[in-house]
Amino acid sequence: MGKLLAKFIFWFFGWKLDDHLKADFRKCVMLAVPHTSNWDLVFARAAFSQMNIPIRFTVKKEWLRFPFGGIMKALGAIGIDRTPKKAGEERPSMTEAMIDLFNGRDELVVMVTPEGTRSLRTKWKTGFYHVAVGAKVPIALGYLDYKNKIAGVGDVFIPTGDMKQDMKRIMDFYKPIQGKHPEKFSVDLDYA
Repeated sequence: MGKLLAKFIFWFFGWKLDDHLKADFRKCVMLAVPHTSNWDLVFARAAFSQMNIPIRFTVKKEWLRFPFGGIMKALGAIGIDRTPKKAGEERPSMTEAMIDLFNGRDELVVMVTPEGTRSLRTKWKTGFYHVAVGAKVPIALGYLDYKNKIAGVGDVFIPTGDMKQDMKRIMDFYKPIQGKHPEKFSVDLDYA
């Protein structure tokens, strides 16, 4: 998404950008939370574009074929190939495949929605955490606060390996943030 279009979207819809964090976003797992509406992608892409964050997201490799491939690639999609490397080997997990993506690149910012859906979930998918630990990359806390119409990145940290402590840090950050449909958002209650 071009910067001018991103700025226009923010102006038109009355959003503000929280770009106080001047981290070097060359390689990290970027959380995009809360995820309660299809509009989230529009505002998240516009925010990341304005902050010069080259955001990508993962899809099954089949989505990058005709007829959707060109559109998906333009939006930032990266195909995940979970085919075993050798005959007879087990298929790698999504986490392993994503770690391989990070290990094979000098720069990669992957956007993840840990809620996994736009419906209410009180338990998040934690694969993003294991990817960050396995690839030795930071976790960035991207957010969309619909109540205040502010989008940005609130914190960036290297996971310590103490998942309970790190997840509590993440939940504490996201607790006060409101999605487009607040009734569809919850932090992970196991770590709140």
